[in-house]
Amino acid sequence: MPQVVLETPLRKEAPLLRPLDAFPGSLSQKVYASLKEAILDLSLRPGAILRKGEVCDVLGVSRSPVSEAVARLATEALVDVVPQAGTFVAKLSMEEVREGAFLREAFELAAIELVARTATEEQLILLRRNLRLQEGAVEDGDFKGFYVADAQFHELILSFTGHRRLPALSRTAWVHVDRARRLLLPTPGRVQETLEEHRAIVAALEARDPVAAREATRVHLNQLVTRLESLVSERSDLFA
Repeated sequence: MPQVVLETPLRKEAPLLRPLDAFPGSLSQKVYASLKEAILDLSLRPGAILRKGEVCDVLGVSRSPVSEAVARLATEALVDVVPQAGTFVAKLSMEEVREGAFLREAFELAAIELVARTATEEQLILLRRNLRLQEGAVEDGDFKGFYVADAQFHELILSFTGHRRLPALSRTAWVHVDRARRLLLPTPGRVQETLEEHRAIVAALEARDPVAAREATRVHLNQLVTRLESLVSERSDLFA
């Protein structure tokens, strides 16, 4: 995705949306995925107006799939549709962040205790390999690459439980936290701290220690909300 300025309006010469051929599914699903990606990674700024006509122009589609995508995003509280005013990218909400973090913690603490008891050597190899990807992203100053590896790290652990629906449920619970935490990764030293927290989790899994694994995961998840709480006053323009 090209480098953009968040305040830049949506237009063909400076698109904020990835082309539809980057996504699977029907036309409306592709439009939804492209818009959601731009909202989650803050390319579309919280509070910004979302003009359907501009979306149609940028993605080269008619108004119908855009309207369907916007309606779906509205049910996820990622856009606000205001009658007689327009459609706006939803501002960040600490209430939704706290709720999402609470649900994610419930999922991950239960998962990590189970995985600490059942993880195979092949699964641990996958986690170590993922840590190396994180390390490379940190060394390169690649925040987006680190973010992708970070998300994969958590998805791997959830998938190791054997509960097929758990990763998707966790993603749904985490969606508003996911968006807000993008503000933190460029903070000096934050990606390195996150990497160290992930290493502590893997070390506890390698030791087959459910108590240590749970505590390392709890510390990792709890610090995020604490940091976001302190960010609200600094970036009040982005929060409801």
